[in-house]
Amino acid sequence: MDTAPQPVTDIHDFLAEYANKELLRLVVVGSVDDGKSTLIGRLLYECDGLFEDQISAVRRATAKRVAANEGATSTTELLAKGLQAAASAELPQEAEIDFSLFTDGLRAEREQGITIDVAYRYFSTPRRKIIVADTPGHIQYTRNMATGASTADAAVILVDARLGVLAQTRRHAYIASLLGIPYLAVAVNKMDLVGFDRAIFDRIGTELAEFARTLGFTQVKLFPVSASKGDNVTRPSTLTPWHEGGTLLGWLESLPHQSRQDKAPFRFPVQYVLRPHLDYRGFAGQIASGTVRVGDEVMVLPSRRRTRVAGIDTFEGTQQEGSAPFSITLRLADEVDLSRGDVITHVVQPPQALHQLEAMLVWFGEQPLDGSRRYLVKHSTRTVPASLEQILWRKDLENLTEVPAETLALNDIGKVRLVCKRPLLCDPYRDNRHTGAFIVIDALTHDTVAAGMILGSTGPAGDKATAGSLVTVKERSERLGQKGGVILLPDTPQAEAQAYQLERRLFEQGRHVSVVRGDIDVALALAEAGLIALVHTVAPQARRGLRDQLRDAGLIGADLDPSSDLEGWVRQVLSTQEAAS
Repeated sequence: MDTAPQPVTDIHDFLAEYANKELLRLVVVGSVDDGKSTLIGRLLYECDGLFEDQISAVRRATAKRVAANEGATSTTELLAKGLQAAASAELPQEAEIDFSLFTDGLRAEREQGITIDVAYRYFSTPRRKIIVADTPGHIQYTRNMATGASTADAAVILVDARLGVLAQTRRHAYIASLLGIPYLAVAVNKMDLVGFDRAIFDRIGTELAEFARTLGFTQVKLFPVSASKGDNVTRPSTLTPWHEGGTLLGWLESLPHQSRQDKAPFRFPVQYVLRPHLDYRGFAGQIASGTVRVGDEVMVLPSRRRTRVAGIDTFEGTQQEGSAPFSITLRLADEVDLSRGDVITHVVQPPQALHQLEAMLVWFGEQPLDGSRRYLVKHSTRTVPASLEQILWRKDLENLTEVPAETLALNDIGKVRLVCKRPLLCDPYRDNRHTGAFIVIDALTHDTVAAGMILGSTGPAGDKATAGSLVTVKERSERLGQKGGVILLPDTPQAEAQAYQLERRLFEQGRHVSVVRGDIDVALALAEAGLIALVHTVAPQARRGLRDQLRDAGLIGADLDPSSDLEGWVRQVLSTQEAAS
């Protein structure tokens, strides 16, 4: 395929043409040493995606490595040859460029000859711009592979022709399917080392293609390639006359434009509230999907308040519309209570608000999943406490069977049920990759331990049917003679001791009240049961999180005035109760 650049006659025409090219996000996956970095380096080199200084640097690094391994019998000779070769950009005649060095930029990667971190590289063809992610193949870096594949539109999975399909190859293919990648190319690499044997290619290609087709990919294509020699990468190889499927680059050029999010419903997770002065209040964030225009009727979740878009502001100025994935600031026509983690959406097709949900998890943690441990779920801009209700099954990647499991270990993939303390404003992952994905964080160590894809509610009739109580708030209020709520005591050393005095005084006033020492979950449970919970906590993040949860649950919440005495606190609590009645 001709990849030579055309002469540029006008820089403005060139930039306009480049801006209008379609964008393809590609991820290259596979087991360790299957040649992923070499393949990407070859694509960059032959598509003119590299600068001259990059090529010169890789030539010197390749020469150093080749010379250091030739004819030296001692450490001193190895060092001398390496330094001598590094001083020159010339390669030995029999050596070629080590294309893997174009992407393996970390010192540890070059020393060990492996990929550790995800490397993103960019190149363009006559038809489209391509962002390619080079992902690690080692099993301990599977989390990095999932990160690189999470935004991809197509995937290339490499298989070493000498080794065949490995367990890690199957794992990467399955993760790619979970992440909703529709197009997969199976590149049987290092065909030059097996003499371009068609029987070997057919055996490996058929095995992996049959495995991949059971995973639901839209298209699976097979290519016999040699990344180091360039066969069937950008140009057809004369050594594979039996292959009629074209080149890998030709396949990338032929893929349809990925527009899955273009027609998705509008989703705008709020990141920050801008209030520079009294006359301006805007809600900043990145559009996750869809398009919004000035004058559109929108709904704020979870409060379900309706309003209209009064203005759209960006760095470039005021706009009439905004689309994914751009970052904007929305101004609304009405004063609406909004904070980070809330979602602005069109009234039609709003996201689900799920407390209980089923999801697929890819476990990254060194420690196995522990059902008794506390975790945090970070979904979009909202982070909520969550607990594991049940592990439904774990996937056996050898035969794709679902086996019972009590835990998930490192790199395991399974289906689970989660219970969140606050609702996730989400869509199923198959419908919206941005609002259907989340990560799981260990609440104690703050390590990211899993990536998740939302499947939907746990109940067939929706989340409300499974999570709602049969006793209404009004019934509790009439029975107890009060409304449940949470009272936050001031963040002072003496407030904890005064909490028990306040509890006694309110009890004497006929109130059902209890002191809670820092446990936010207990305080919320008491408030939902109709009691008044007096909470003393010094953690600012806990106080902010409690206010958000009270607002989502529609419960009473108040902060006591630190300058008031005990009687003043009693009057403040009673007046809060009366105002809510």
